[in-house]
Amino acid sequence: MNKMVIANLVHRPLRSLISIVAVALEVALILLIAGLAYGIMNDSKGRQAGVGADVIVQPPGSTNLVAIGGAPVSIKVAEILRKLPHVKVVSPVIWQLSTQGSLEVIDGIDLGTFEGLGGPFQYVQGGPFQRPNEMLVDDYIARQKHVKVGDTMDVLNHEFRVAGVVENGRGARKFLPLASLQDLLSAKDKASVFYLKLDDPASTDAVVNEVKSQPGMEKYSVQSTEEYLSMMTPSHLPGFRPFIGVVIGVSVIIGFLVIFQSMYAAVMERTREIGILKAMGASKFYIVSAILRETGLLAVLGIVLGIGFSFAASWAIRHRFPLVQVVVTSDWVLRAMLVAVLGAIAGALYPAFKAAGKDPIEALAYE
Repeated sequence: MNKMVIANLVHRPLRSLISIVAVALEVALILLIAGLAYGIMNDSKGRQAGVGADVIVQPPGSTNLVAIGGAPVSIKVAEILRKLPHVKVVSPVIWQLSTQGSLEVIDGIDLGTFEGLGGPFQYVQGGPFQRPNEMLVDDYIARQKHVKVGDTMDVLNHEFRVAGVVENGRGARKFLPLASLQDLLSAKDKASVFYLKLDDPASTDAVVNEVKSQPGMEKYSVQSTEEYLSMMTPSHLPGFRPFIGVVIGVSVIIGFLVIFQSMYAAVMERTREIGILKAMGASKFYIVSAILRETGLLAVLGIVLGIGFSFAASWAIRHRFPLVQVVVTSDWVLRAMLVAVLGAIAGALYPAFKAAGKDPIEALAYE
């Protein structure tokens, strides 16, 4: 039977190739979309961890998404936090979401306190900003945008001179002086978030409770950095799961329709061949098994091609766009394989049972 299955596929190379590519497209679509979504989330998570804070304090109504934007709370909150036991450094920061050119986060920072959280920036070029119209960028931005120290960049429709290029992994990829971003947003003496560095990380829970007990701060979002990062998961990302579900659904439909069309056409073309097999005593199970084996082989070849294409595409994306992270994980590879196989089998079931139900006399007379 295996020889017959392979011979049937080789006899119709174009149709077989189209089916294989369809399954490969299905697998690649799932892996790349999921990889991009997880890559962006993990990249943001890693850069937040790199800030070096022990506790993160946000105003009421905040979410676990970085860069919701704006500066809704008075910077004077920092003075209250600095007086608490075990608090070593308080760094007010503005998270501003920008859609200028691409979706990105801009941090407005007080350089002194920000470096007090996780140590000084590691400069690849240049040094700290000294003037209100200067900024810092990380090495990913410098490489992708082809900028160097002394160049100017448009940020929120204002020109800023690049004073330094720093190693990536410390919050945002673009940093402005806190006062400069406050002026751009008309948010004088405001901030989005307060990062706290403690004298002893073991005091984190005590400090979190102490902050929440301060008058007027009962409804503030106060979390340890560990807890904050643990919340940056697909289940806490609005719309993430429905988005992935839609992608998988579209992929399954593509695979199902192409496999269905391919197997149905193959059954119609091989009506006489099926009649001969049934006249020789082939059972319905034998006919169904032959069709499903063809489908299984097409699915396996398509899965292999799709996985290979996904890894090649993820490498190309990272090489061409360093800011874009694609994470192709083993669990998603398994999910994509399962979806592809189930979609292919579902598409072949009707043609298989139609072939098995043919009357051998009518099939032999078929021209």
